[in-house]
Amino acid sequence: MSESDRYACIQPDNENVKILIVDDDPVVLEVMKSIIASYGFALATANDGKQALAKLEKEEFSIVITDINMPIMDGMELLQYVKGHYPKIGVIVVTGLSENYSYIDVINAGAIDYMTKPFESSELLAKLRRVIREQTLIRELEKRSTCDALTTLYNRRHFDTKIVDEAHRAVRQDYKIFLSLLDVDRFKGYNDTYGHQAGDNLLSALGHIMRNYARRGVDWTFRYGGDEFAIIITQTTLEQAIKINERILATYKEYNFGDTSISCGVGEFIRDQNIPWQENINQFIKKVDKALYEAKNAGRGRIVWSDAKHSSPN
Repeated sequence: MSESDRYACIQPDNENVKILIVDDDPVVLEVMKSIIASYGFALATANDGKQALAKLEKEEFSIVITDINMPIMDGMELLQYVKGHYPKIGVIVVTGLSENYSYIDVINAGAIDYMTKPFESSELLAKLRRVIREQTLIRELEKRSTCDALTTLYNRRHFDTKIVDEAHRAVRQDYKIFLSLLDVDRFKGYNDTYGHQAGDNLLSALGHIMRNYARRGVDWTFRYGGDEFAIIITQTTLEQAIKINERILATYKEYNFGDTSISCGVGEFIRDQNIPWQENINQFIKKVDKALYEAKNAGRGRIVWSDAKHSSPN
């Protein structure tokens, strides 16, 4: 999944498929380019494996179509590199009839499909469509396993993974990371009074608000469980982290969901070298959760900062 999709469970559709064609024969390259472009796919080309690696580092591709025999880095070396560094990219290998690689050879090396020269344009299209169908199915399965269906935010399972990943990244790259836990005040009463559909509408609306104020490509938003939500806020200051939550609380008020409000606890992750990583992260989450309940006990509808007696009513 790309960084631009971290703020919500939104996956790219098939129109965003981009294909990299790799072949040292300019005639073959031009023919394949013409065929693929005629089907409406975005594409780029490279003359050998080394050029292909440079393209892969700068752009996102769904599929690589590579010849086997090329100078500098051949197709098999490129295939192995792609599968090791870009495992979600599907690789189709193209060989000549006289070359010493079989279908079994390239499939065992990690290729998703195989073609021999010469080939018909219809064969290439059929193979591309099959790869795209498989990639779409995989994305859908990933989406179902990591996303909350009601709010389209990420779910608790994904939170447990990302909080670890982001804490490590923040320490490694030396920037600040904050966690915000939010809870809907008096949600049970609202649900009992207006019904479960109204309750679902409230939760869905809060998810929409969170997506709007989380920074696309920077922050991560989650339905933490029930009427609890979470945001991992990265590469910013305490003041900006608080401001994101203040905007969420203020906008939620405008929806007028009865006497409900949002309470929020916010904290910054600080690495403690004296304890293991997971224990450090668990303590951090507990600290922010405690701040959340301090916000509720202080009158609800407010933000409490976990390391200070800062309280921001809304």
